[in-house]
Amino acid sequence: MKLIPAKQVDIKKLEGFLDKNESVNKASLVRSGYVVQIDDEVVGCFSLEMLEDGIYWLKQLYITQQHASKLPVLLEAILTLAKQQQAKSVYVHSHQPVVDILLEALQFHPQKEKMFVDKYTAEEGNWWLYHVS
Repeated sequence: MKLIPAKQVDIKKLEGFLDKNESVNKASLVRSGYVVQIDDEVVGCFSLEMLEDGIYWLKQLYITQQHASKLPVLLEAILTLAKQQQAKSVYVHSHQPVVDILLEALQFHPQKEKMFVDKYTAEEGNWWLYHVS
């Protein structure tokens, strides 16, 4: 599994992936995103946007159904990438109970209080915070 900045990926591969996954925001992905490549095929993507110095928001996390079992490994790779970028914390907004379970297992902390996330309110889902060490 390789994490490659979206702006460095072959445009035909990126376009092919985006054509199959229309819910992905292309502009955001190209600006601050990465693609997940397995066996030279784009199978997922995510954006890791810096909100403030050392504070990141993991957005648009997506992996194809065929590779969904690799999601825990992908999340750990993303946290390693965040650490390399000197992140202090990473926020995630989860919309699925199975992702909530995974985030909790990876030592993300649910956010009940409205300290940082109220700038980015959402109707559904849960906010999680990971403290990068």
